[in-house]
Amino acid sequence: MTWLLHVDMDQFVAAVEILRHPELRGRPVVVGGAGDPTARRQVVSTASYEARAHGVHSGMPLRRAAQLCPEAVFLATDPAAYSAASERVMAVLRRFPVDVEVWGWDEAFIGGDIADPVTLAEELKAAVFAETGLTCAIGIGENKLQAKTAARFGKPGGVHTLTSAVWLDVMGPRPAAELWGVGPKTTRKLDELGLHTVAELAATPPDALVERFGPRMAAWLPVAAAGGGDTHISTEPWVARSKSRENTYAEDLSDPADIAREVAAMARALTADVVADGREITHVAVKVRYVSFFTPTRESKLRAGPTTDAGVVEQAAVALLAKFEWKRPVRLLGVRVNLAMPD
Repeated sequence: MTWLLHVDMDQFVAAVEILRHPELRGRPVVVGGAGDPTARRQVVSTASYEARAHGVHSGMPLRRAAQLCPEAVFLATDPAAYSAASERVMAVLRRFPVDVEVWGWDEAFIGGDIADPVTLAEELKAAVFAETGLTCAIGIGENKLQAKTAARFGKPGGVHTLTSAVWLDVMGPRPAAELWGVGPKTTRKLDELGLHTVAELAATPPDALVERFGPRMAAWLPVAAAGGGDTHISTEPWVARSKSRENTYAEDLSDPADIAREVAAMARALTADVVADGREITHVAVKVRYVSFFTPTRESKLRAGPTTDAGVVEQAAVALLAKFEWKRPVRLLGVRVNLAMPD
């Protein structure tokens, strides 16, 4: 029988900070922005479990987090520290005779010749904690979807197994939104079709979904709802498919010239980053968040093909602004570039 494991670090960013500041153990900790809850328009990156118990969650404004949990300790983000901690965790996992596929700072899938997945999971957890002082939950399944979902049930610090035999018993009554890969937009479309639960989606033929989702998504949704998923583990080094920059402004932007100037600057800065990495740009996207928090994105493919020309990227980004409505002030702007994959 094929087994896959999903290693999911517990409250990773907050846990790294608590290791650096042991006096904070057991206290509500909120990490985000410059760590100043009085600053405008800074958001929570991660909250410790103690802070989450007060309703604090990722993406929440720091000011709101301070209202919900006045006793919380607020810390600035330190990406370099989190990257270094992640590298230590992944190095521990690679010492085992398994294949490791890294998914960001705090996640990895494990595959290979696994006879006793529960014993392996316990050994992995113990080794990670002994080497790094960090804890993790590990999910066990027959594919990535099952393993990742199982890890959620194992949090914090536990091991949980979820297989095809019990998938619909466990997941069937749950909202379709709980499926990995089903976001808010997809959930809204499913609700409009009267498909609210995982079981309802699993029983729906793909043909009934094609009109709303297109052929690829329509084929995938019922399979995922039934517990199917990818079993391939790639040990190739992770290669970025895109780069992005965004900025939340202390004062709303309303002048089109100011907006264009900000987008142009981000496009040029991104191009410089891409050139430094030896990559090429294939697509450009612009994100706008209005004061209402409505956040549309517009994207275009570079007609002349992959480029490293900052002027071309800037021109494409600024041209996309014509596809937005400017009836409301803007609180956030972002630019993303998709990258040509190396051979």
